[in-house]
Amino acid sequence: MKKSVKLLLIAATAATALSACSKAPAKASEGSKEGSAYTIGIGQFAEHGSLDNCREGFLEGLKEEGIEENKNLTILYENAQADGGTASQIVNNFLSKKADLICAIATPMAQAAYSGAKKSEVPVIYTAVTDPVAAALAKEDGTSVGEVTGTSDKLPVEKQLEMIRKILPDAKTIGILYSTSEVNSEAAIAEYKAAAADYGFEIVEGPVSAPADIPLATDSLLQKVDCLNNLTDNTVVSSLPLILDKAAKKNIPVFGSEVEQVKIGCLAAMGLDYVDLGKQTGKMAAKVLKGEAKASEMNFEVIKEAAFYGNAKAAENLGITLPAELTDSAAEMFKEIKQ
Repeated sequence: MKKSVKLLLIAATAATALSACSKAPAKASEGSKEGSAYTIGIGQFAEHGSLDNCREGFLEGLKEEGIEENKNLTILYENAQADGGTASQIVNNFLSKKADLICAIATPMAQAAYSGAKKSEVPVIYTAVTDPVAAALAKEDGTSVGEVTGTSDKLPVEKQLEMIRKILPDAKTIGILYSTSEVNSEAAIAEYKAAAADYGFEIVEGPVSAPADIPLATDSLLQKVDCLNNLTDNTVVSSLPLILDKAAKKNIPVFGSEVEQVKIGCLAAMGLDYVDLGKQTGKMAAKVLKGEAKASEMNFEVIKEAAFYGNAKAAENLGITLPAELTDSAAEMFKEIKQ
């Protein structure tokens, strides 16, 4: 009887050892390049240069904080192609895959992410959100409404108007196309309208409800204005090549709001560096992932410095000379239009 018990104990000990051995490789892989300590879902609302730059900068910011893809980070990336319903589906997919954090790029994506993740308490870190307060992602004092925070790409409206006046001293009307479904654009329009008179301008609005509205809205607006000024409106930016082509045929300048828009043919912009914006966002996300702070404990952040970007080829095509006081201090001047 004693011998049987002894044999059973030996067998049980061997089984435990085998079980431990079978689990060992999985545990080891968590610290290896193949495994990952964190999973982040990156949801991008639309496909265009400035948002792509945000994503690139976000990953750079994480890497600088020791969180790097293929080492200790798994990235789930999806693009909503400027569709609100798709944005919500993307968030649900990230939650089903147990993402530790969601990075939401652009205002509609951030709103969908916070709404979808609120009950799960998965933190949302956003970037390229023009007005977090208007988007109901932050309170008036900048504090968070929940487990959500990030960075704002608030436009330097007065600096932009000042730049346009220097380049077009005789201009009176500025046309702005914008999507009525994007609160970021409505907030920017309100700010432009409030400041325009101080620089001798009148703002003429061109509201659209869908990308299909843009061709006719552009044609209508071009008949009423001396120039167009582009926002960071995701719906409109996606159709910017079309807008630039129509404006060029009427020899009407189009001003951008950031570097990528100037690269593809906007005359100039007092804009932000969206890679830097994304990098700042990545560092905020790293703090949350490492447990150094909760998203709800961090105010949203703003990049305050804007720089001049100009396109010499666009200026030549329009017969415009960009003032030396702008070009001499430019962050970057482009000699060709990127196709």
